[in-house]
Amino acid sequence: MRVGLDVGGTKIEAVALGDDRADNASVIGRERLATTPGEAGVVASITQALSQLTAQLGTGLEAITSVGIGIPGMIEPGTTIVRHSVNLGVDELDLGAALRPVLPARVRADNDVKAAAVGAYALRGGTGSMAYLNLGTGVAAGIILDGELLGGARGGAGEVGHLSVDPQGPLCRCGQVGCVEAYVGGAALAERWGVPDAYPVRHLFDAADAGDPRAIALRDGAAFGAAAAVRSLMLSVDVETVVIGGGLSALGERLLDPIRERLRVEGETSPFLRSLELGARMELLPVGSPAAALGAALIGAHDMREGALTHG
Repeated sequence: MRVGLDVGGTKIEAVALGDDRADNASVIGRERLATTPGEAGVVASITQALSQLTAQLGTGLEAITSVGIGIPGMIEPGTTIVRHSVNLGVDELDLGAALRPVLPARVRADNDVKAAAVGAYALRGGTGSMAYLNLGTGVAAGIILDGELLGGARGGAGEVGHLSVDPQGPLCRCGQVGCVEAYVGGAALAERWGVPDAYPVRHLFDAADAGDPRAIALRDGAAFGAAAAVRSLMLSVDVETVVIGGGLSALGERLLDPIRERLRVEGETSPFLRSLELGARMELLPVGSPAAALGAALIGAHDMREGALTHG
């Protein structure tokens, strides 16, 4: 049994895949629970998720053959060490070493967005090229070219959230000005909107639909930032499709329509951009999809080092 975990700032999602290697996306069990922050809390939460998942399936931890973990932060290449996972309160944690006393199976780890890219790729049939653009609290992408997950020399491939696209734009938390994330990151949008609400970005879009001028300006800015990310992914690696996921993707066509319109307007003055049909090459990750946990399971089960997405 191959297990994958998507470890987030508020929740952990765990999935189990069956033993049939011919069907890499065959989910046989799924659990979700709250995450406890801090190094000890994250390890305890992962252990609890594994225990609940195996109990659901009527087995024990010994039935697990591999574990893959998708987690925010920087993963040291070739290790299970995660660093700077700010939303989890983790400065540095070796997940493999921490789980070894209770888990006999091998453990592998990768950044959560890259794991989601692998999962989205598998859900789409595992062929061709694709970028997964995560529009959530922050913004980042995972890129798969001809079946290979692009990692980069220092693990930074796909960090499109910190492309500066406007020298006169808002300050980003990374210290730059006018980053994509400063325009379309959920945290940045909520801060700039400034209206207390359980779902501030949805509230912002509702206000824009109702004609609020400030909300419309922020929504247009979000479309500008997201379109810049899509355009950068398409022009730099020419993927066939950009799949959009993350918390903002729950807005559905209300999110995609302004992005497509922005790309259409940009194409009016550039026959080159227009010929690439960027707006038509976007799609949404299905709501409720366990892409990150699924991708983590595949990473755990297969050799993902050096960026190779190999099966079998």
